[in-house]
Amino acid sequence: MRDRTFAPSRMLIYLVVSLFAAAYLAPLAVVVLNSLRTNEEIAQASMIGWPKQLAWRNYAAAWSGFCVAETCAGIRPYMLNSVLVTIPATIFSTILGAIAGYAVSLWRFRGDNWIYGIVTLGLFLPQQMRLLPWTIVLRDIGLINTLTGLVLIHTIQGLSFTVLFCRNYYVAIPHELIRAARIDGAGFFRIFWRIILPLSAPILIVTVIWQFTHIWNEFLYGVTFTTGQQQPVTAALIALSAAIADIPQHGVQSAAVIIAALPTLLIYLLGGRYFVRGLTAGAVK
Repeated sequence: MRDRTFAPSRMLIYLVVSLFAAAYLAPLAVVVLNSLRTNEEIAQASMIGWPKQLAWRNYAAAWSGFCVAETCAGIRPYMLNSVLVTIPATIFSTILGAIAGYAVSLWRFRGDNWIYGIVTLGLFLPQQMRLLPWTIVLRDIGLINTLTGLVLIHTIQGLSFTVLFCRNYYVAIPHELIRAARIDGAGFFRIFWRIILPLSAPILIVTVIWQFTHIWNEFLYGVTFTTGQQQPVTAALIALSAAIADIPQHGVQSAAVIIAALPTLLIYLLGGRYFVRGLTAGAVK
């Protein structure tokens, strides 16, 4: 027979978890509901309420008609900016992090632990401390207010995470495998491409999901180093302005927020289980 001794405690756990989930999802629910309500309906009632009729036109207006920084083209061009920043920065930081993680874990050399410590030190530095150095760098190389400058920032900033993830995964790979390959005459990059990379799928999925989500949602660098048509979507959302200045367009603004969040939501829904598997894949040697 099943033991029912702990039934009350389990019910308490479920209740607490459900309350936390409800509190966490409540803001998202409000934004989703408001994105389907007309502006008049929100003005007459409140920001919290069920839509009387589904105003899907809010999404069309947010995508291609809403005014952002005096340009009435919706958030479509800013979504493209985010894509042009996020995808290259994710690819570059993942590849460089994998190579660096392989170097400091399996291709040991003098001072490798110091280099690893310096690289991962970036995890503990607040982003505000990095603004002035990045301002000087981007000014000197002429990349202020460019998407290329944001790609450079996110690639370098992401190395702390990708090196950490990849290094901790690669230490579980038997060193004998690397020694045998070196005896056979394989060099640094040949071992990486032929042996390490095929074994890296779980942790590369983790780094791609992590970097994509982090870069897409990043706000501080986008609003600091870009303006106007060069801004990513997270920075452009702050500049949302109503077509009629004295009437807030809460429904369209909410729809714009949902559209901007869709890529990361899809990444989470489609790749969430692979993220957890990848994190635990190298846990046991």
